[in-house]
Amino acid sequence: MFHKILIANRGEIALRIIRTCRELGIRSVIAHSTADAGSLPVKRADESICVGPDAARLSYLNIPAIISAAAVTDSEAIHPGYGFLAENAAFAEVCRACSITFIGPSPEAIRLMGDKAQARQLAKQAGVPVVPGSELPLKDAAEAQEVADRIGYPVIFKAVAGGGGRGMRTVRQRAEVPAAFAACQTEAGAAFGSSDIYCEKFLEKARHVEVQVLGDKNGIRVHLGERDCSVQRRHQKLVEESPAPSLTAETRGGLHRAALATAAAVNYVSAGTVEFLVDEAGDFYFIEMNTRLQVEHPVTEMVTGIDLVREQIRIAAGEALGYRQDAVRLDGHAIECRVNAEDPETFAPSAGRVTAWVPPGGFGVRVDSHLMAPYAVPPFYDSLLAKIVVRGGERAEAIARMRRALAETVVEGVKTSIPFLIRVLNDPAFVEGRFTSVDAARLRG
Repeated sequence: MFHKILIANRGEIALRIIRTCRELGIRSVIAHSTADAGSLPVKRADESICVGPDAARLSYLNIPAIISAAAVTDSEAIHPGYGFLAENAAFAEVCRACSITFIGPSPEAIRLMGDKAQARQLAKQAGVPVVPGSELPLKDAAEAQEVADRIGYPVIFKAVAGGGGRGMRTVRQRAEVPAAFAACQTEAGAAFGSSDIYCEKFLEKARHVEVQVLGDKNGIRVHLGERDCSVQRRHQKLVEESPAPSLTAETRGGLHRAALATAAAVNYVSAGTVEFLVDEAGDFYFIEMNTRLQVEHPVTEMVTGIDLVREQIRIAAGEALGYRQDAVRLDGHAIECRVNAEDPETFAPSAGRVTAWVPPGGFGVRVDSHLMAPYAVPPFYDSLLAKIVVRGGERAEAIARMRRALAETVVEGVKTSIPFLIRVLNDPAFVEGRFTSVDAARLRG
């Protein structure tokens, strides 16, 4: 096992990793920007080291600075959390070249699954259904038009190297293709350094369901059930739950088998998530694989009792998973709500200073947050303030518990998404588990 791990991230996920390191008897080092010098993760870590100024590209995305920080602090491994460098194959390769363990999958797996068009081909070869679309990145707007006409409207253009909801455009009419394709290319190039775009059929009434997988270096792989992430705004997840409601046993089992087949096809080692769209008929289609820890991993932890960060660290250290599928138990129902610093009506960012923070508590409630009071919310990074997670014996109980938890949460000084989340939890489509997506505009006011 490692004696010291460098955490190349910030916010709630950095604090989450620090806690597991402490339980494992591993010293933690937090690599931070100047903006986060006074943050809670910096206060809680065993050591801290500044890796650059406020801008992420000069600090959290600065590979030479992160590697130097690991070397200076004698850290054996680096945990990237999610976002930033978590799915950067070049960073994983540099770690390998410097004899530093990257806590995550191999650079080869990251690169293969990071290319969404290539990942589609891999899944298809493994016998996993994929959404109809282009087999390779589109050469130009003319080819984009040809593919869209062939598969039928609406379609969605996606960045090959995409993630986080960026580099995506939905097109409903033929005349919209040239402008949408160009805009998608521009956004993808700026966000990911690659303007390659592919096209898929846009499924109007589909649900977003993902399967958590774990794999060790001995080739043992298990799934930890599925999560429904259909409540989104602009492709950004807002509410996640496990298990996914309203799935037949046949569809649920098919999703689990398809996720394991996809992971096996890429010889996947570590924690990963295979994402699918499920249509009204219960048919499902592979869309991508995230080769990292997900923001919403706590809902899986709540229903399985398995610490995913601990498993990531153990697997990276070369330890065997130690159990097979029949040992995994899924118990109860968990829901996670993301509390963001944003206006609940306009969804505009709400920068400022948190003057009061009272998290919810009680039976079956978990809060992952780096908040403290007072705390100045940096304008340079993601607006996530906290993840409120609840578990109930069944879904209705979990919904009631989440309503209670949101109602008793206090954040003063900045606006938050809590009023919007309460409206989601009270919406009949959500309560009945029959939603495919929640219309943010409809739930305002």
